[in-house]
Amino acid sequence: MSSPASGVLEAPAQEFYRHALDLLRDADVPFLVGGAYAFAQYAGVVRHTKDLDLFLRGADVPAARAAFEAEGYRTELTYEYWLAKAFHDDHFVDLIFNLGNGAGPVEDDWLTHAGDGELLGVPVKLVGPADMVWAKVFVMDRGRYDGADVAHLLRAWGDRLDWPRLLARFGEHWRVLLHHLVMFGYVYPTERDKVPGWVMRDLIARLADETAAPAAGPPVCRGTLLSPTQYLTDVEEWGYKDARLPPFGGLTPEQIERWTDGVLAVPTLLPRRISSGGPVAGAEPSAPRPPTAVREGTA
Repeated sequence: MSSPASGVLEAPAQEFYRHALDLLRDADVPFLVGGAYAFAQYAGVVRHTKDLDLFLRGADVPAARAAFEAEGYRTELTYEYWLAKAFHDDHFVDLIFNLGNGAGPVEDDWLTHAGDGELLGVPVKLVGPADMVWAKVFVMDRGRYDGADVAHLLRAWGDRLDWPRLLARFGEHWRVLLHHLVMFGYVYPTERDKVPGWVMRDLIARLADETAAPAAGPPVCRGTLLSPTQYLTDVEEWGYKDARLPPFGGLTPEQIERWTDGVLAVPTLLPRRISSGGPVAGAEPSAPRPPTAVREGTA
């Protein structure tokens, strides 16, 4: 499939993005193209987009920023645990090195399992289809839900995915995968065989075993891994532990607060914090930030 970018982007954006691809390659910074461009090539769904998502390992972010800055572009570390950006006028490139919830850093095997593609006439490596599924399954906020993207990827690639690797990737988050697979069978009832039967049997057996065992451990809310806004009441008022914090996750309270405030600052996502009894006392809406500073998803 040809790139959806060339027929949509203005010439200055095309020039910047093409230069971004070339300068990272010249700097020997490994990267993968994700977002709308990779999704279009895998799923056949074309979206008009004005930014470029590049995935890379966290250890490569300093070199990537240095390569952009050496060419005169401004960069920033937007969120220290998952996202940096490079800017040229009104256009920008996202340098993504983790999921927004902190649960999925880009690692060496993303590069090993990359796909092949072309963007703006430049041969590129794409985020692999299994890793695109992994990057999208947690996006379930009020302002954005990537379930349709997951379903489209499964429709196109379900019978070709490396399912053992994908199951291993999910680990303790296997219920999230099961959720999407159940919904896939609902959305595409005649395509259910795109998901191998042994995968469904494996996950359903896990569900049966877990259901039969008594619940144990401290009260924790994993909803914050799915939405940075919709489970604030649970962790701020109802006493649940936030699954993004140690010992469950690796984020700090400061990182979580900054990310949540960034999402809340975009009016189309959620206008303000909501609690069981109305607005949280003392929680005024954050000062607006440019929309380019916030992304809920990753791929």
